Amino acid sequence: MGRQNKSSNASCEGKQHFSHPHILKPIVNRPETLTCNACEQPNNNKPNFHGCNSCQYFLHDNCFDAPRFLNHVSHPSHPLTLHQIPSYSSRTYTCKACNSAGNAFCFSCAACEFDIHLQCASCPSSILVDKHPHQLGLHFGSPYEDKNMEYVCDICNEIMNKNDWLYYCAGCDFGSHLRCAITSPEVGVFPEQHRPSPNPYSNSNLNSNLNPNPNAAVEMINSVNAAHERLIAAQIRAQFAARGQEAALDLI
Repeated sequence: MGRQNKSSNASCEGKQHFSHPHILKPIVNRPETLTCNACEQPNNNKPNFHGCNSCQYFLHDNCFDAPRFLNHVSHPSHPLTLHQIPSYSSRTYTCKACNSAGNAFCFSCAACEFDIHLQCASCPSSILVDKHPHQLGLHFGSPYEDKNMEYVCDICNEIMNKNDWLYYCAGCDFGSHLRCAITSPEVGVFPEQHRPSPNPYSNSNLNSNLNPNPNAAVEMINSVNAAHERLIAAQIRAQFAARGQEAALDLI
């Protein structure tokens, strides 16, 4: 539960990550290009990787440290959960931010079928680009009142998808694709309003809500988000079983 990315005795020998059964160790002195299994991007100028050589499974350090749960201003209704693979049967998703496909890690709201890349979730709230003298603000869709109005990216001159996120200067009517404004996306640096949220299914929350009434336990299990249902339900059952054993021992 939670991030569980770092064990209490984590050291330079390796770390445990929720997405892989083996300890991931620092990757050093590897001349070939590695691709991160989380963001699907090569190492390029970001050489810090942890990985499992036997499985050829590698993560950028920033991707390794991405939070399991995230409150993101683009989807205020629900927190987003980090998934190792898309929860859909196709094992792929379309990013709501950039409209491109993804097959690896994503921040997702299963109830709303809302999915975004790790690097899109890390987009800063504003940015400066070489092509424009003013700061561009992040918009989660068309900046115009008429949402059917077409507009182009002022950097690449392509017509933009009206549902895609963009960077925009309202004073100059200057807009840009995310990919045109950010050529080297960085995961893990979240703006002030895009903060990791506490694990809504942490042990402390569960313990404070547990009730020895079996009906209450069933209601709690049924109310769990579908994306976590089996995992959370198993944990709750285990805790009730442990309490039942303790009660039996007390009677004896």
